[in-house]
Amino acid sequence: MAAELAKRFVSLLSGSDIAGLDEWITQAGNSELKSLANGIARDIDAVRAAMTTSWTTSPVEGQISRIKAIKRQMYGGASYPLLRRRVLLAA
Repeated sequence: MAAELAKRFVSLLSGSDIAGLDEWITQAGNSELKSLANGIARDIDAVRAAMTTSWTTSPVEGQISRIKAIKRQMYGGASYPLLRRRVLLAA
């Protein structure tokens, strides 16, 4: 039963079936996945928002990669003020 519930949960996350999520929480509350279901139920608003809102962190990840590359060029020995100056001047 837990394996079937886990498969259904993965399919729910890829869609936007909010009613199915509520049903899943009820069914999982009576199985080995009880603590997961309780955790999702405690933060249900965030889970619903994550399922229905499309967003990406790609622009932020690109900036993080750029900053890490600059830091690697300085062999990790730079202080924060010097790193900040190099990042701002590189942009």
